[in-house]
Amino acid sequence: MPQVLKLFRSPKKHFPMEELQEVRAVREVGFEGCAHARPGGKRQVLLVDRETLEAMNLTPGILRENITTDGLNVNGLEAGQQLRIGETRMEVSSVCTPCDEMEKIRQGLRKELWGRRGMMCRVLEGGTIRRGDAIEKIS
Repeated sequence: MPQVLKLFRSPKKHFPMEELQEVRAVREVGFEGCAHARPGGKRQVLLVDRETLEAMNLTPGILRENITTDGLNVNGLEAGQQLRIGETRMEVSSVCTPCDEMEKIRQGLRKELWGRRGMMCRVLEGGTIRRGDAIEKIS
């Protein structure tokens, strides 16, 4: 079954991501204490799968994702898909388009990541998410 491999949040924009054992997701906002959390925003939580990171020789958290998944083809999810992650319920809102920040990681990475940067989600029901929690498609 797909699961949460790693959890991250950004205490301030452009600061290094901090790795967490657990985090509280706030309904219609995102991860508590994350600079990317915005009421009503479409980028409340970013999912990236371990398999994509490994295929591109990247480490978890480097793409500034909030959740690194294991066993879930994140890039194959469609907008509107709902997921149960720990105590939360999320809805996939859109594809995450690679930005110029990716070039700071590796020259040419922005182009390499096209269609593979992950999916952005909205938090429909808040709650706690822990490393190892199951990820289930619910609609």
